[in-house]
Amino acid sequence: MLFRSILFNIALYLNFTILGVLLSPVLLMPQDWGWPIVRFWARSSLWWHKLICGVGEEIRGLENRPDGGYIVACKHQSSWETLRVVNLVSKPAFIFKRELMWLPLFGWYLLKFGQIPVNRGKRAAALSAMTQHARRAIANGQQVIIFPEGTRCVPGAEPHYRFGVVHLYRELDVPCLPIALNSGLYWPRRSLVHVQGTVRVEILPPIEPGMNPAAFAKRLEADIESATARLIDEAVESDPGVRRILERANNH
Repeated sequence: MLFRSILFNIALYLNFTILGVLLSPVLLMPQDWGWPIVRFWARSSLWWHKLICGVGEEIRGLENRPDGGYIVACKHQSSWETLRVVNLVSKPAFIFKRELMWLPLFGWYLLKFGQIPVNRGKRAAALSAMTQHARRAIANGQQVIIFPEGTRCVPGAEPHYRFGVVHLYRELDVPCLPIALNSGLYWPRRSLVHVQGTVRVEILPPIEPGMNPAAFAKRLEADIESATARLIDEAVESDPGVRRILERANNH
């Protein structure tokens, strides 16, 4: 798998570079014209992933997606979901660390398509700015994508949910759609080697607005973590080799 993983990493960066340059005129066009291109880039990246590394997918709960603008709180184990979520909603607005804006070409696309930069070094100011950007995204009919733990976590690790998702839920007054997954078993965090298998994703029933923030935080974590644990168990049962991967990840 090492050779195929290296080959995929090369294909991933070439795919973005070639498409990003060839289709860059979309940066000068209305935003709605460019969404099909963004979705095509994400789909093609995962197509290469499946072709080269043999990683498929099983998506459950598509019927749980609300209409219009809402919050998506997604478990974050891998780079896989940052690509897949693009095609799970109509117009995603990812909350991302501000430094990504400085990347040539990639940062330009982030800004063009209304993504939400956050300066992690300034907590109060970051929350305020994030909320303003998120309000505009919701008004534009976008779905605000937030990873509640703020970073990728290895499968089975103790969860540490941050305040940002609770703050957005309280301030935006829109539904929150939880998503559980087990992608870290197949596209591991900080590992060059990808693992053949099937990523399982479960889109859970939305949490309607109006809950007490503390009760919302408890329910969100319980919903995502219980579903994620179940998806990991399913992977272990269907592929005994995944057990060794899981044990290795949690020993680092």
